[in-house]
Amino acid sequence: MRIITGAARGRRLITLEGEAVRPTPERVKEGLFSMLQFRLEGRRVLDLFAGSGQMGLEALSRGAGEAVFVDSSKASIEVVQKNIVSTGLSQGARVHHMDSLLFLQRKQKPFDIAFLDPPYRTGLLQQALPLTAALMNDGGLIIAEHPQDEEVPEAAGDFVRGREYRYGKILLTVYHHKDVEV
Repeated sequence: MRIITGAARGRRLITLEGEAVRPTPERVKEGLFSMLQFRLEGRRVLDLFAGSGQMGLEALSRGAGEAVFVDSSKASIEVVQKNIVSTGLSQGARVHHMDSLLFLQRKQKPFDIAFLDPPYRTGLLQQALPLTAALMNDGGLIIAEHPQDEEVPEAAGDFVRGREYRYGKILLTVYHHKDVEV
């Protein structure tokens, strides 16, 4: 796994070993960031259920102003911190070792882009979506990664389901504010 482009292009990222961790495949990340390429500059990004931090780090590498990484696993947070140092992207990186749902329930400065990639089929995605929507700028996007056979809601707060991108058995579902054209 590596940073695809931007300031840290080509830098390798470390990941946790084992079946409990499922990094986003390179082709899925490439497709996602092709879609977001003109929406990242200076934006505030949330990498919820961060794992290795690859989504937030890719966003920082491409010009995001701030990336907030949240994960409840101590081992994942250690990996995120190592990846931040090895990519040289510490400016703008904020790391929170805590339960993702609890983080979402705290008052936050609004986010422009949120990446949600919780463990599959646990119900965490369905719980996190409305809480995330409450923390988003009206023009923001929520990108949820999930297996194609997992149901996701049509709406989450004021955010509605938009386009879906299929990569084999993985779906990226994009949510946007109901009053904003995407």
